Amino acid sequence: MQISVTFRHVDPSEALKNYAMKRVSKLKRYLVGPVEAHVVLGTEKFRHQADITITSNSLKIKGKEETADMYSAIDMAMEKIEKQVRRLLDKPRHNKSIQNIKTMGLPPEIISSEADNEDHSLVIHTEQVEAKPMDLEEALLQLNQVNDEILVFSNIQTAALNILYRRRDGSYGLIEPEVG
Repeated sequence: MQISVTFRHVDPSEALKNYAMKRVSKLKRYLVGPVEAHVVLGTEKFRHQADITITSNSLKIKGKEETADMYSAIDMAMEKIEKQVRRLLDKPRHNKSIQNIKTMGLPPEIISSEADNEDHSLVIHTEQVEAKPMDLEEALLQLNQVNDEILVFSNIQTAALNILYRRRDGSYGLIEPEVG
């Protein structure tokens, strides 16, 4: 596990660094593969901030907390991250859904057809994807796991077809089609 600690507007303390590294290293038992952790400790006026980012494979978990004490800010940020990790681990996993996730990464079928009165060929890109029923949080997790740009799913809350996509700036977009 690779852990980096950055201090912003606060004097670097070996005790704070060791405490943060000790707290973050406890997550190693939950996560598989190479794990990177970046801890940013800072102060603004009388507020102490701890911003912790954990990256493992395609999973990215963030926890940010602001309190009057730096140690409690680290503890509370880690509690948020541990809660997210436990929630991810407690989700039921079905082999069928994992198999469908793997098949979504297969190269799509490309169909070539001639336009009606044109001399050049028109290439149509088609891909058939099974829209699994899931909530938005589960769709975000699956999009990160397959490391793809888009995910088509059936939203459980709205019972409508939705498209979740990764934007160039790293954030996510959601398309909710309306019949009009």
